[in-house]
Parts: sequence; C-alpha cells; structure tokens
Amino acid sequence: MSQPIPQPKGVPLLGNIFDVKPGNTWTSLKALAEEHGEIFQIKILGKTIVFVASAALAEEICDEKRFRKYVGGPVVEIRAAVHDALFTAYDNEASWGIAHRIIAPHLAPDALAQWHGEMRDTAQEMIDGWKKTRSGGGGEGDYSIVSPFEQLGRLNLETTTLTLYGKRLGGLTGPEPPMLQAMEDSTAEAVMRPTRLSLVNTLLYGRKFKRAIKTMREYAADVVQHRRDNPTDRQDVLAAMLGAKDPETGKALTDAQVIDEVVSMPIGSSTAPCLLTMALYLLLRNPDALRLAREEIAAVAGAGPLEHAHVARLAYVGAVVHESLRLSFAAPGFNIEPVPSADRAPVLLAGGRYQVAHDQAMIIVMAGVNRDPAVFEDPLAFKPERMLGDAFAKLPAGAKKWFGNGKRECIGKAYAWHWSVLVLAMMLRDVDFEAVDKGYALEQDGWFNYRPVGFKVKVKARAEA
Repeated sequence: MSQPIPQPKGVPLLGNIFDVKPGNTWTSLKALAEEHGEIFQIKILGKTIVFVASAALAEEICDEKRFRKYVGGPVVEIRAAVHDALFTAYDNEASWGIAHRIIAPHLAPDALAQWHGEMRDTAQEMIDGWKKTRSGGGGEGDYSIVSPFEQLGRLNLETTTLTLYGKRLGGLTGPEPPMLQAMEDSTAEAVMRPTRLSLVNTLLYGRKFKRAIKTMREYAADVVQHRRDNPTDRQDVLAAMLGAKDPETGKALTDAQVIDEVVSMPIGSSTAPCLLTMALYLLLRNPDALRLAREEIAAVAGAGPLEHAHVARLAYVGAVVHESLRLSFAAPGFNIEPVPSADRAPVLLAGGRYQVAHDQAMIIVMAGVNRDPAVFEDPLAFKPERMLGDAFAKLPAGAKKWFGNGKRECIGKAYAWHWSVLVLAMMLRDVDFEAVDKGYALEQDGWFNYRPVGFKVKVKARAEA
C-alpha cells in the first residue's frame, strides 16, 4: 500500500504558502528537501506540487516511456518572451522538433572546435582586463577586486553572442549590456508571477516585465540585423537559424522564431557563470584541489595557449567542474509530469511506495538529488576525485541530471561543458584568487539559475603565468 507523501504542516486555506519564499524559491526548496528527504509535496491555495529530491526517484521519473517535461509555472510565464522556443515548447508543439533538428548539429561536440579560438580569446580579454585594473596601491600587492558572477555573466553573454551569432558586443567592460539586466528582470518576474493574482501582475508588474521582454527581443533583432548587414560564409548557429531547413519537414524557422531562439540561448546559458563562481569559491576553500588542478593544466598545456584538444585531457579540471555542478545546483531543477494515459490511473513511484495523480506536476530539486547520501559519501564535502574514472562511471544516471533529461536535455550541453572547463583552466593558470571577505558565508539565490551572492575576490597575475 502506498504511503503518504511528506508535507509541511501549513495553515488553513492557504496551505504551505509560507513554506516557500517567492523571492528565493530554490533556497526554500533546498531546506524542505533537507527536512523531508527523497520526496515531499506542498499545497498552496488547493494546488499540489510534488518535489523529488533523491537520485533514485529522479532516475525513475526521468524514464521517458512514463514521464515527460512539464511546461508550467515560470516556464509558461517566460513564453511571453520566447514563445515556443526550445526551452519552453509544449510536448505536442511541432516547433520544438523543427528547431532542434536545425540547431543541434551546430552545438554538437564535433562542431565546437571551430569556435574554440573565439571562446579562448574572449576569456583572455577578460583576464587581461583583471591584470590591468589595480586596486592594491602599487607593488607586488597590486590586485583587482572583482565579482566573479558579474564578470563571468558578462563573459558568457559576450562569448555566446560572438560564437553562436557572430557579433561582438564589447560588453566585458564599461556599462553592463542591457540584455543582462533584462534577463534577470524577466526570469525573476516569470518566477514571481504564478505567486500573485493576475490583476496584481497586470497593474503593478506588467510594465517592467514587458520592458524586459522588449529589451531582450531588441538584442536579438540587432544580432539578426548585424548578420544581414554583414554577409558572411560563417556557418554558426545563427546561419542555421536563418538559412537551414528541417531535414524531416522541409520547414525553416520563421523570423519570429529566430528571435525567440536567439533570446532563449543566453537565458539558458546563464547557469554557467553560477557554476564557475561556485567552482572558485570551492577551490579557495580546498587548496589541495586548486594545486592539483594547476599542476594538471601545466602538464597538459605547458606555457602555450590552451588548444581545443587540451580541454578533453584536463580530467581533474573536469572533475572540479562536475563536483562544482553537484554542489552548486547552478541549474536548480526541472519539471516532469506523467505521460498522459487513457485510463487516467494514479501513477506509482518507488515500487508503489508513493502514488501521485495521473497529471501531477513534479519538480526535481537538484539540491536534494546532488547531495543524496545514498549515492554520495560525505555529500556536503568537495571531492573532485569522486568525479574521475570508474568512480564517475559508477554513479547512477539519476545523479547526473545536471543538464536536464532525455530529448529535452539542454541543447547546449557540450558547448557549456567545453566553455566551463576552458575558462576555469584559463583563470586558474593565469590568476591568483583570494576572497575579499575571509569570513564569507555562502549565500545563494536565483530564478532560472542559482548563484552565490555577495562573493568577491582579489585577483592578480600569477608569478608562474
């Protein structure tokens, strides 16, 4: 017989409305996962949401024969900006398959070599800027103070716009590109809107939401216009969006769909700066791991430029990235629902231990899955070694859902991985880091991503670099 799914006590009529803070949803869900374990549910104003927080249950509900991506809540709200783009399309929308077949070949691992140089050179520009900007008062103590998340956010947008769309923004320094704030405002509002009355959203928050959407679509329109004004034989993602046809249907993307996809990719890639910021935080707290990473970088690449082939050989740096993914939950969760059934029968989980409705929305909470003590010994500890060789291979599939699942897994997974390993390796080789606040206690928040808050570092050129 099925047992009840754990649930916080709540209050009459309103249910668990006070158990999840709308302004920091993922921290609330992290705390609930720590309290309730592998599965829990909340009810707000009569609506039930189930959360999965163990690797075993995550693996079960990622079975695409039984479950599929659920497009609801904040994901539905961000459709106001990107409509039926890859991230936001409903399961039955043909537009997803058309766009995926057109774009995916240009983000596959074997397609990335041609963009490696642009990734590397743009990252080098950021690092060189750190070396030139001094805050230390002169001499060997000279350093720059930077916010890694802010700087890496700029770098991520700059690199995405250049490598995928062929345009330089020039946004590594100076005024922040408007696209960054628009992404923050739109995703924040998308998360908040389901928690408010529709009338409140319209009267008090609608104008800001529309302004952010307008800014993001103007960014995309400028990118497209730049390509049309500057014809090129460059075969990048934008070229595919504008000129390729779906090999199955023969259809091309409409002009509006191109704008949708151009907007959605920087939003999707915004998890990468969160990941690398967390990696720096963790490495500063684990100097032995930092030393091993630097030794590997020196052994693989020497003093020369980091080439495309080097990245795959940086096994320990890759393990640092994987372990930082595990502990950062930079992409903090994703939504699942049962595949519709004719009999509308309840769905059994964990061999019948739990039961959910035939149409129950479920959210995988990566803060629980990634720190599942049934999978990870000493789950709160930073141990890159567990992400190497046989140890990594033996991890269950449910513990490796950092980029989503199945056909709806992040289309830019290979791109994000290559960029993350490359940029981390470059930073570690060229720059010494020191926390500005030695007593900094990790705080995180976010909307469609989850990032350290208030973490700043002193940076200066390494003597060995």
